[in-house]
Amino acid sequence: MLKKYIPALVAGLVVGSLAMSLFTGLVYASPPVQSDDPQTEELSDTDCRDCHLDVADRWASSPHAHAYDDPVFQQQWVGLGNPESCLACHTTNYVASSGEYDAEGVSCIACHGTATQNHPPEIVPTKADTEYCGTCHTTTLSEWRKTGHASADVGCMDCHNPHSQESLFKNPDDLCINCHREGMGDYLNDLHVQKDIGCVDCHALVIPPEEPPEDGIVPTGHSFSISPQTCVACHTDTLHAGFTLPGYEHGAAEANGFQSSDQESGEEVEGAKPLEQPEAESELSVTQQIQALETALASSRVSNLFQGAVIGLVLGGSTAWVVGQNIRQQRSEEDEVDDL
Repeated sequence: MLKKYIPALVAGLVVGSLAMSLFTGLVYASPPVQSDDPQTEELSDTDCRDCHLDVADRWASSPHAHAYDDPVFQQQWVGLGNPESCLACHTTNYVASSGEYDAEGVSCIACHGTATQNHPPEIVPTKADTEYCGTCHTTTLSEWRKTGHASADVGCMDCHNPHSQESLFKNPDDLCINCHREGMGDYLNDLHVQKDIGCVDCHALVIPPEEPPEDGIVPTGHSFSISPQTCVACHTDTLHAGFTLPGYEHGAAEANGFQSSDQESGEEVEGAKPLEQPEAESELSVTQQIQALETALASSRVSNLFQGAVIGLVLGGSTAWVVGQNIRQQRSEEDEVDDL
């Protein structure tokens, strides 16, 4: 009796399976249901700036805010053919596959991520630790990793305001003294300090390369090391370098935008004047100086040879005379023995 219902059961199963498959496909293909809860809506950079006016004001004039529209970057970027790789750091949330980004420059969400209407009181996370900063500031990070600051875990935000990117102290030297006061010893009485040449003038000195690299990436002075070039930047004539580093013709302090009180008043700084070279020497070209040095060396060699020859003749003559005297004495003694 059940046999007559088998075709109907099979047809029902087939139709049911097709209906379930179609419904499932529609469910997966449909967009996710949007929540009507306003608390889950994401805030924009504009929302951040509307509330955090003081932070927005400091950020507005920072290199982060103008990382994209900065004329120097634009000129360099266009000159390189607008490589998309540059936009990973000069825009916010750049997507390489589509070429899209959320904002020009480094905006709030680049370091804080997206916030929702739950903020406040919900805390917005901060991604701007030292390693995160180093994803774009690669040269600075590599220099910093070699320093005592890195081993002591003194990172970017221990010295810099992350929004303005400026030093936490108006005078950068005060920032150094704030931590290194006990170890400075007699340095505070040093002539450099008395003449307003401070820590950053030497330890954060950036010597520009003779030929700027195509990518514009140059040292940033975060190795805090002193090299012979650091001294030559000011003491060119004293060290007989014969040249001045580009941008430091008037010393490191002036190149870094600092001017001592003596310079402002027009007074001459005692002891800071470069050593004067003899007039005749200063008029010689580099080639002439080299030729003069070679001549002096050759003359010195001839003089040494002459002195050696004289000493050799004296020693040789003295030795020959002593040997001759000994031979004559031996012969005289032999003759006396023969006579006996």
